[in-house]
Amino acid sequence: MHNIVALKELLQNPKQILITTHHKPDADALGSSLGLAGYLKKKGHQVTVITPSDYPSFLNWMEGNSDVLIYSQESDPLVRKIINQVDVIFCLDFSALCRINEMGEYIRLAPATKVLIDHHLEPENFADIVFSDTSAAATAELIFEVIRDLGDQDLIDVNIGECLYAGIMTDTGSFRHPSTSRNVHLIIAELLHIGVNTSKIHRLIYDSHTESRLRFLGYALKDKLTIIREFKTAYIAITSDELKEYDSRTGDTEGLVNFALSIEGVVFAALFIERNTLVKMSFRSVGDFSVNDFARKHFEGGGHRNAAGGVSSLPITETVQKFISLLPLYKNDLVKDQ
Repeated sequence: MHNIVALKELLQNPKQILITTHHKPDADALGSSLGLAGYLKKKGHQVTVITPSDYPSFLNWMEGNSDVLIYSQESDPLVRKIINQVDVIFCLDFSALCRINEMGEYIRLAPATKVLIDHHLEPENFADIVFSDTSAAATAELIFEVIRDLGDQDLIDVNIGECLYAGIMTDTGSFRHPSTSRNVHLIIAELLHIGVNTSKIHRLIYDSHTESRLRFLGYALKDKLTIIREFKTAYIAITSDELKEYDSRTGDTEGLVNFALSIEGVVFAALFIERNTLVKMSFRSVGDFSVNDFARKHFEGGGHRNAAGGVSSLPITETVQKFISLLPLYKNDLVKDQ
C-alpha cells in the first residue's frame, strides 16, 4: 500500500515518463510496457517507450508499437538525452539493470525517479519505488493490479487490455503453468468483460509463422534435438550458421525449448543459440528442479524456478559440453519422482 501511495503522489501531475523493458522483449515485456504507456497517456503524461533491442514481428499489432524507440548505436545519443530529461523511469519485467545492456548504466545514473514493476527473483536494489511479486504469473498481471489500485481500472480499454492479456497469456503458457492462479483468471475475466478478443490475440501471436520459421522448427526438432534419458534432460543447440541458413528472425526461436520439455519423461530442457560471440541459453523445467538456481550458478543468468535464461562466452560446442558435464551433479534432483 505504501508503494501505491508513493506512486499516486508521483503521478498526480503530468510528467515526462520513460518506460523500458528487457533485451529481446517478449509479449509480457512489450505488452506490459505498451499497456502501461496507454494508461499513462490517458492520465495526461508524456510517455516514451524504449526497448534495448528489437523484438518479434508477431508483437507489432499492439497499440503503440509504431511509437516504440529501439535502442541502437545510432539512436544512443537520443536515448541518453531522453533518459536524462525524463521525470520518471518505469523498468518493467526485469530485475537487474544488466538485462537492458548499455541502457542499464544510463538509467542507474539518471536523476529521474525509478519505478520497478517485475515478477522475477532477486531484484536488484536500484529503484525508488518497487512492485516486485515473484508469485505473479506475469508483469502484465502486476500492471493491471497497479492501475486498479491507483483507482483507475475504468481507464483500461480494449487496446490496453489486449496488451495485458498477451503478456499474461504467454507467460502462463496459455494458462497451463502452475503460476496460473485464481487471481490470473479474475483479471482475465475483467479483460473479457471490457471486450478483449482473446482468440484474436492467440492467433496473432501463435499462428503468424513464416514459411522459413516452420522449416527451421522442423529442422531443429528432427536434427538438433538431443535427449539424455539418464538425466531426464533434453536440449537443442543451434549455431549462427544454421540461423542464417533458415533466414532466422527475432522471435523465430521463441518457444523452441518448450518442445524439448514436452517429451515424455523429460524434466529439464535447454536451448542453446549462438549469436555473434555469445551463446544465449533458455532453460525450462517441471517440478521442483530450479533452473533459476542452475542458471545463476553456472551461466550468469536467472529468472524463475521453472523458466530461466543464461549466457556463455565459450564457443557453442564447449558451452554444450559444460552443460552436459554439470548434469551428474544434479542427478538426484533430476531423476527423483517429479
